[in-house]
Amino acid sequence: MLKLKTLLKDRGMTQSALARKIKMSPATVAQICNHAIWPKKREKELKKQILKAVGNCGEEVFEKEGRAKKKAPVEKQKENHLEEDIMLLRKQAINPAAKRAFNLVRDPFDECRNSEEVFLTPDSRYVRESLRQVARHGGFIALVGESGSGKSTLRRDLTGWVERESEPVIIIEPYVLGMEEDENKGKTLKSGHIAEAILSAVAPGQHVPRSSEARFRQVHKALRESHRAGNRHLLVIEEAHGIPLATLKHLKRFFELEDGFSKLLGIVLIGQSELGQKLDERNPVVREVVQRCEVVTLRPLDADLQGYLKHRFALSGTTLKKVMNDAAVEALRNKLSRGNYSVLYPLAVHNVLTAALNEAASLGVPQLTADLIAGV
Repeated sequence: MLKLKTLLKDRGMTQSALARKIKMSPATVAQICNHAIWPKKREKELKKQILKAVGNCGEEVFEKEGRAKKKAPVEKQKENHLEEDIMLLRKQAINPAAKRAFNLVRDPFDECRNSEEVFLTPDSRYVRESLRQVARHGGFIALVGESGSGKSTLRRDLTGWVERESEPVIIIEPYVLGMEEDENKGKTLKSGHIAEAILSAVAPGQHVPRSSEARFRQVHKALRESHRAGNRHLLVIEEAHGIPLATLKHLKRFFELEDGFSKLLGIVLIGQSELGQKLDERNPVVREVVQRCEVVTLRPLDADLQGYLKHRFALSGTTLKKVMNDAAVEALRNKLSRGNYSVLYPLAVHNVLTAALNEAASLGVPQLTADLIAGV
């Protein structure tokens, strides 16, 4: 653990506040403060940013605590590894015995079947409305969130809304299977692939020219003709943290395709925290993209945890009180958060509670307790 963590406490600054100041994810800052693990190739730059954010205290804040502090109780050391332990908890399914024991007509943590089943926090409600506005009127938005934070659920909600409301929106989704940001690791998504996806969705059956110039000219023509026929167009790219920087830069040119004063293509990027790091306005390669793109981050459930659990168990035909008492809810909150760091994302909540329900059924315990939550 770095001395930086103690300094932050002394100054009343949370790790989340530091993350916002240096424009990094809270997870990255937690890795730095708790384990002295730095992102590759950015350690020197980040140290300068952190020193500026905390008041230029000197390089000694990046040294590890002395031996006396290293002899902290074992329990305290376990807390430092909370996020790794929880996120590595193996995904399980609720077994039939647990469903019978708790009278669950369905797995409460199954994927939502329709938009009405989506639980909305203030964060996700804002994101949902922002996505719909981009679909209707154009725009450029990047949705950033940790694994299991609900990004894909909001994407499915958007698709369902377009179909349900018969919105004249053509959603374009390039295939991202095996996509990597480096050719040495896998397939990269290039601007030519995006152009092909647009033509396939907007003008299916048309011959795709080999020449890059002819291909992009045809993309502009197809979008313009479709727009004049009354359609809107939305490019949605999932796993966008794997997009090469060059392709991110090219997205600006797609976004600028116009018919008079009308933008022809709205763009939605969906990715993990690395996407937020790529969209750093200090990087000259993507600065022009960042100036046009709104970056929205999905935060943990935190204050909305109890409401989320009530909603989920209602979907399965029971109530939260029948499944777990208030102490168990607080134990879940404590298990998934320590101090200013939280992994209270839906996926982590689902993993812990599924394991707890299965364990309770095997033990014959009629209700989840704080001890049982803490023990899984």
